[in-house]
Amino acid sequence: MLFDSQIHDIKSWLPWVRIRREQAALRAIVEQRRRMLSPEEVAADSARICEQIEQMSSFRDAQSVLIYYPVHNEVDLRPLLAKYQDQKTFLFPVTHRYSMEVRPYDGEDMMHKGRLGVPEPQTQTWKGAIDLMLVPGVVFDHHCHRIGRGGGYYDKFLRKHPGVKKIGVCYAFQLKKHDIPHLFRDHNMNRVVTPQQTIG
Repeated sequence: MLFDSQIHDIKSWLPWVRIRREQAALRAIVEQRRRMLSPEEVAADSARICEQIEQMSSFRDAQSVLIYYPVHNEVDLRPLLAKYQDQKTFLFPVTHRYSMEVRPYDGEDMMHKGRLGVPEPQTQTWKGAIDLMLVPGVVFDHHCHRIGRGGGYYDKFLRKHPGVKKIGVCYAFQLKKHDIPHLFRDHNMNRVVTPQQTIG
């Protein structure tokens, strides 16, 4: 027989489980659509997003920028890397089993596939400030909520860096007008950029 305290614990977990299931279902639908994009669509929309980011003072003023390596047709921000790598320090995430750190980019020769199969820098851990984070996501909404790939790496990392400016990037179909399911531990973006608009 369950004690009252156990029943309370179970009830407190029910909303969390429901929201995570809703997120997983939405993630699966949107990821499937993203994987169907053609290389031409990815390149064209990524270029438009890069152009918008270039116009932002938060990017122009940033000395250190956390970027990411695109997989499965994610928005490709590497044109920014190619254009500004002599002017800014670009950082990439490096994932461990339960956590994420960042390391500076030092050329393609120093990029090797990490534990998730995504290229990561083989440089030393970055200990300096992070002026701006350009964050991938599977789904966003007009209040800048984000659903990521499901590993929780960015949310855990952001708990340790709460003051960093965060710009989410996505295609138009990944931005929802209605509130997407989210928990208090899911970090909002300051802005979300699509090929057509900027939110926030």
